[in-house]
Amino acid sequence: MWIHINDPLAEEATEKLKKALPDAKITIEHFDKDILKEKVKDFDVLIIRSATKATKEIIESGKKLKLIARAGMGLDNVDLDAAKEHNIKVINTPGANSLSVAELVVGYILSIYRHLVTGTVTLREGKWEKKKLKGYELSGKTLGIVGFGHIGKLVRKLVTGFDMEVLVFDVFEIPEEVQKEHNVKQVSFEELIKNSDIITLHVPLNEKTKHLISENEFEMMKDNVIIINAARGGVIDEKALLKYLENGKVLGAGLDVFEEEPPTSELQLKLLKHPMVVATPHIGATTKEAQRRVGLELVDKIVDIVKNM
Repeated sequence: MWIHINDPLAEEATEKLKKALPDAKITIEHFDKDILKEKVKDFDVLIIRSATKATKEIIESGKKLKLIARAGMGLDNVDLDAAKEHNIKVINTPGANSLSVAELVVGYILSIYRHLVTGTVTLREGKWEKKKLKGYELSGKTLGIVGFGHIGKLVRKLVTGFDMEVLVFDVFEIPEEVQKEHNVKQVSFEELIKNSDIITLHVPLNEKTKHLISENEFEMMKDNVIIINAARGGVIDEKALLKYLENGKVLGAGLDVFEEEPPTSELQLKLLKHPMVVATPHIGATTKEAQRRVGLELVDKIVDIVKNM
């Protein structure tokens, strides 16, 4: 049994895997796609995070591959159809890193409303822009959560103390008792877009969500809206976002993900330079606590599957 870890797990999780499966050959090294395509033919289990793309080409090269284990929530970097065709099981750890992402979202909102980045940068430049950096309070605002899964529910929990009205949209009907439990109101996508002061996105990237937020949606939004994307790049049309930031319709944006990563295009660099954009390099789940939870949970699942192979 050869288990290859192409994207590193928390050290504690790796050690747990080795102890649980002492007879397995366990290797740890990141291979880029061309090398991975060659190496994967010998692996029984492939462990990845977001950096590795388990494409159809790689999956078809995995002649012995029985399991692809994704440390994290999304599976958009795994060709699920190809895996199914070749009878390869795919697992992940939904929910294990949700709290870290939710906390980052709240950090973005506070940073934008209170000009934390601009205030720091201008102070370092020797400026005292107290009057210019007038902010906003969160209390009394309406928060719109698009996608009410693990992360969406935690975002709602974290903002409870700010006394906000919370609207949620989800493609699934949320039971009345769940809405009452979380003190939210399920509305249509259009109603959420039109009535929210802050919109945070928590949906996967697929054909239906590609450019879910584009010019038409920005036109419907309230003036001085904030938009947060810590889900997947491509859910927001970056060209449209830049347009509405520049014309002042959008007050600010918090971005952890981008249509192309890392962001290098002229448009993306212009977006990143906008003073009301707070951005991070896809670190939503990158906390010590989350990586430990993700790694340990994934290892438990792998061990259970391998022992029953």
